[in-house]
Amino acid sequence: MTPVAQIPDDNIADIQDYKANSLWRLTLRRIFRQRSAMVGMSILLVIALLAIFAPVLAPYDPTDVLIGKEDGIKKRQPPCIHLLGCDEDQPQHFLGIDGNVRDVYSRMLYGARVSLQIGFVVVTVASVSGTILGALAGYAGGWVDNLIMRIMDIFLAFPFLLLAISIVFVLGPGLINAMLAISIVSMPAYARVVRAAVLSIRETDYVEASRALGASDFEILLKRILPNAIPPLIVLVTLGVATAILDTAALSFLGLGAQPPLPEWGTMLGSERNQLFSAPHLVFVPGVAISMTVLAFNLLGDGIRDALDPRLVHAGVKTE
Repeated sequence: MTPVAQIPDDNIADIQDYKANSLWRLTLRRIFRQRSAMVGMSILLVIALLAIFAPVLAPYDPTDVLIGKEDGIKKRQPPCIHLLGCDEDQPQHFLGIDGNVRDVYSRMLYGARVSLQIGFVVVTVASVSGTILGALAGYAGGWVDNLIMRIMDIFLAFPFLLLAISIVFVLGPGLINAMLAISIVSMPAYARVVRAAVLSIRETDYVEASRALGASDFEILLKRILPNAIPPLIVLVTLGVATAILDTAALSFLGLGAQPPLPEWGTMLGSERNQLFSAPHLVFVPGVAISMTVLAFNLLGDGIRDALDPRLVHAGVKTE
């Protein structure tokens, strides 16, 4: 057998790349075996396709007021589907008309775009900033660690939604400010997870070997520690998208998030909340859309967590 010291550096790099690719393929196979993950991915695929093809599927502009454009149209008109017995002389409105005489079906399709964008933008901002702070705190230690984590503890001392409402109240209502507020209050969770992973990984043998070979702190943190801290972060990111969508919808419901006429599910729900008995479809439809989206991300996150759990993997436990 050829000693490791005599293997060319290029071959060692190829071996490492092969092992990394094999690990990712194995992880993907485990994820695809999780029923909850597959159900979540299927629901998300449908929602994503509806959002992508909203301009094709939507019969009306989501902000278009139909007064004067259709005869006999009125506020909060119930759904009209010709195949289900609706008079063919009337234009079809699959989910009815809202209180501002706009097509609810078109607004729901475009609302999927807004909600998915909210979730991914909020999680990206929160996870990147939290990862940087958590990695810096865990690797540097000392007063840097104490300073960063005490600031994170201050954020965690306040109720999540109440702190977000306070930030939006200071910055002013609006979708951008609501997303920024949710990102800020979500950041400590990512920082704590990354810090815990960095604290355990920085004492491993391969990190000590890299340090002995003269690697810089930045190189060790970027190439040795952070790649091994990704698995718990992936689970948190997946679940965080659901939380971001739900919390932003809550702020929009209170009038602090997306402002009319933007088609956002929380705003749609909030503007028609008093019509639960007179026009229940206007409350039921956006509520179900929010619930299904959040459920899909939670199912996907649970499936990924089970697939990446080393205790279940090494014990040979079947979690399908």
